[in-house]
Parts: sequence; C-alpha cells; structure tokens
Amino acid sequence: MIDLLVAGGGPAGLATAIHAARAGLDVVVVEPRPGPVDKACGEGLMPSAVRALAELGVSVPGHALRGIRYVDPHHRAEAPFRRGQGRGVRRTDLHAALAARAAELGVEVVAARVSGFSQDRDGVTAAGVTARYLAAADGLHSPIRRSLGLGARPDGRAARYGLRRHFAVAPWTDCVEVHWSQHAEAYVTPVGPRLVGVAVLTGERAPFERQLAGFPELAARLPPSAVTDARGAGPLHQRVRTRVAGRTMLVGDAAGYVDALTGEGISLALAAAGHLVRCVRAGRPEDYERAWRRLSRRYRTLTGALLWLRRQPALAARIVPTAARYPAVFAAAVNRLA
Repeated sequence: MIDLLVAGGGPAGLATAIHAARAGLDVVVVEPRPGPVDKACGEGLMPSAVRALAELGVSVPGHALRGIRYVDPHHRAEAPFRRGQGRGVRRTDLHAALAARAAELGVEVVAARVSGFSQDRDGVTAAGVTARYLAAADGLHSPIRRSLGLGARPDGRAARYGLRRHFAVAPWTDCVEVHWSQHAEAYVTPVGPRLVGVAVLTGERAPFERQLAGFPELAARLPPSAVTDARGAGPLHQRVRTRVAGRTMLVGDAAGYVDALTGEGISLALAAAGHLVRCVRAGRPEDYERAWRRLSRRYRTLTGALLWLRRQPALAARIVPTAARYPAVFAAAVNRLA
C-alpha cells in the first residue's frame, strides 16, 4: 500500500505529488491524458505562485509580470506587485515543468482514468492502486467530488464561462491587462517575446470572435487571426460542501471555485497541495478542510465581492473609474491577493 494516490495529473495534482515526494511519501499519479495538457486559463501567475513553484524546485519559462492594469474605454488603473514579480506562462509550459520535476523525484504516473473507487477505514483503491489516502485533483467538474456527493446546490447565480486564444504580437505591457466591458472582462497576459494570451470571462454564450468584438480598443491591437484554437471552461462557479470525505481530499479546482476574476487559482492550488500533504503525513485528513478554508479566505472574500459588484450594472460601470481614482486602495487589494 502506498501513502498517497493522486487522481489527476494537471498542475494541482502534480504539485501535490511533488510535495508528497519531497516529504518522503510513496505517491502515484493517475492521469489518462499524455502531457502536457492545454486548458482554458488566463496563464498569469501571481508572485505567490512563482515563489511556491520555486520552493518546489520548478522553474517555468515565460514573461515577467510587474502588476495588474484595469482598463475601460475612458480610464486606466495600475497596481504594481510589491513582493516580487508574477509570470505569464503558457499552460502547457507550466504543466511540462511540473511533470519534469515530478519525474525527477521519481513520481510514478499511471496512464489510466479513475472511473470508480472504494475506501474504508484503512485505505482507498482506485485504478488498481491501493493507498492510505486519495487526493482528487480531477478538475472543475470533478467526477470524484460528484460521486462522493460533496457538491453543494447552485446558488442561483448566472453561470460564467471562460474562453482563451493566443495572438502572435509583441506584448505592449508587462502587466496583466484586464479590459472591462458591460458584460465581460478580457484578460491580456504576455507569455512570450511575441505572444499574448487573451482570455474572456463572460456570462454570455458566444464564439470568441464575437466576445472580442466587445473590446474594440483591444481588438485593434491584435492581429486579425489567432495562433491557437479557442479553449473554453465553465460554468466557473462550483460550490462544495466540504473537501474531505473519509480518506479522500479535494485539491485544485475540484475543491471548489468562485471565479477567475482575480486570477488566483494556481496560487491557491499550490498552497492547498502543501497543506494536503501535511495532513497526510500527520494522519489527520479531517484537518484539511479547516486549512483549506483558512488559506482560501482572502480569495473567496475578494473574488466574491468583485463578482457581486460585476453583477450590479450601475456599480460595475464604476469599478475601473474607482480603481483609477483611488490607486492606493486598488494596489492594496491587488497585493492582498498577490
């Protein structure tokens, strides 16, 4: 019997496996897809995520990020990071770097899908592997979460979705640039010397090209054709009652998701992975729920507040003007998350 089985070989799952291997645990990752796997993602790492990756011995290529910039047709607001730089990095490059570090540490990856599992008071068995604990890192719409009945009922909010493409153009800023329109946000992230990613978050179901047309100033800066296909994700908001059931713990997007508005998904996943492994080492999976709630509190509070403002048309129109008028307040909010 091994110590930890990780279901899902994306960034959250690989980070969990790396933490476990560094802690001297026997760990196996189960992932059906050959890597690196692409996914709809804003691709901007906050400084805290860059530091967390460095602590794991993971170095990623990409483009240095100095801060966050909010933009609407008439206003600009910019907040520099106070503690180090962020990094714009292709999702595939991040995945490849984490996979390489896991392989370096001797982590075994089994090419299979966790389609079912069983657990008792002694361990968990899935994909033919028995472990003392299972980390479910199987994504936003986690089948393991669903099978355990850990999802909470939707709260009636209108669903939001993400779409992302890349354009071959030299970055015009060293910030993640967030363009605001009446119904959507477009995140521009430099990820290379001549490559930017554009991710649109919206509640309206429409092709990427139609969404981009809602940001004429941004569209005018971009080449007429993208160099990657559109990738989508959603609904983004995923409510979870608890992240622990017996010997199974949820990590990454499987653990619950508010929205991508503040771009803290990877940072939260990396931090939660470390806490999960500490709970495994201590033999106290029940402590993980409290740890997750504590480390995610700022993300849930600030993202929830910003999302509430976004849903009030009169207030949403004031988000960028207010950030521009009170730059110190804007910078403080950004750095609370960074």
